[in-house]
Formats: sequence, C-alpha cells, structure tokens
Amino acid sequence: MDREQVKGTAEKIKGSIKETAGKVTGDKKTQAEGKFDKAKGSARNVAGDVKDDVKDMARDASRKTKQ
Repeated sequence: MDREQVKGTAEKIKGSIKETAGKVTGDKKTQAEGKFDKAKGSARNVAGDVKDDVKDMARDASRKTKQ
C-alpha cells in the first residue's frame, strides 16, 4: 500500500464524516464539502494504485533483464 492510498482513505473517511454531519445539521455546504473530500480521497487512491502498478512493472522488467 502506497502513502497516497493511505492519505486517500483518510480523506474519504473525513469526507464521509463531514457529509453525514452536513446531512444531520441540514448544512448543505458541509455536506458538499464532504462529498468533495470523498472524491479527493478516491482520486488519491487511484494515484496510489497507478504508482503501485508502475513500481510493479519496473520490478518485473528489472527481474527479466537479470535473467
């Protein structure tokens, strides 16, 4: 797991809490901020997935050249 994925998960949790708080209090702005934070978290997770995939491909290429 990459740092981006950890940060993304934390961002998504924060967003969920904000969104729920916005719903409970009727605060549309807080609710929208929560949705935005969740989207940012998802984007960070994708970035982390891409970084992991690139690292895996580089490692595989390195192993093949050593054979």
